[in-house]
Amino acid sequence: MVTTDTVDAPRLSDAQLAEMMVLMKGSDSIELKVTVPSDEERATISGLPMDPVEAQLRQVYFFDTPDLALNQAGVVVRARRRTGGRGDTVIKLRPVVPDELPRDVRRSASFNVEIDILPGGFVCSGSLKGRCTGTDVKDAVAGTIPLRDLYTKEQRAFYAAHAPKGIDWDSLIVLGPTFVLKEKFLAPTAPPPEQPRLFAIELWLYPDGSRILELSTRCTPTETYRVGFETKAYLLRQGVSLGGLQQTKTKAALEFFQAQMAARSLKEGTPAKAVGKRVKA
Repeated sequence: MVTTDTVDAPRLSDAQLAEMMVLMKGSDSIELKVTVPSDEERATISGLPMDPVEAQLRQVYFFDTPDLALNQAGVVVRARRRTGGRGDTVIKLRPVVPDELPRDVRRSASFNVEIDILPGGFVCSGSLKGRCTGTDVKDAVAGTIPLRDLYTKEQRAFYAAHAPKGIDWDSLIVLGPTFVLKEKFLAPTAPPPEQPRLFAIELWLYPDGSRILELSTRCTPTETYRVGFETKAYLLRQGVSLGGLQQTKTKAALEFFQAQMAARSLKEGTPAKAVGKRVKA
């Protein structure tokens, strides 16, 4: 969330603000995010105009090497299954500088540059998205179909251009799944006649019982500061803490499954690369 000099929420430094303003000029959208402290999750959910029963269930898979070489290079390969039989994929690159991206990539209808802003930090990402079915994702994870077939020709070219040398599709293993509950709701962040703002709330559930609850809303780059202040004021009125530890969901998921794989490797006395579930390239 864009912050001011109130409460205990961390602030972006002047240098960060200057850098972000430059990146905003070439970005397509902005997502304002805040991670809710675990001991405040129940109170946060009950205080917002939402119905947890209406949440959509998602199953998220990441694909990387056992040592997370893709993540270290700023490349994220993800696939999701959603209730209703739908699925989607993404090849994400972060951080990026919008003006340095190839023109053909920027012109793609499937590509989006977005800045995620959270208390005390931000990251600019470029995402090339694709659609598939939930069955396609399930089959790719099971090895019934090649992983590369889950992604479009355009996504595969994007991957080849940015993945570290030598890390092809055959090098990747399955990291997941992580189960996610997601719901969207409208909230009055500004007085009438302003329209209510659309929020998303996501609860990421990890196999060891740990979880991350995140609130977010999107806007255009030109709306960032106004929406940021209005959103912050609304969340504070609802008792949502903006000063908790901010966690990146992708990073948390990758590190969790990497640690789980390492523990299995130690127990079985085998190399981690032999423990991880490899995908059919």
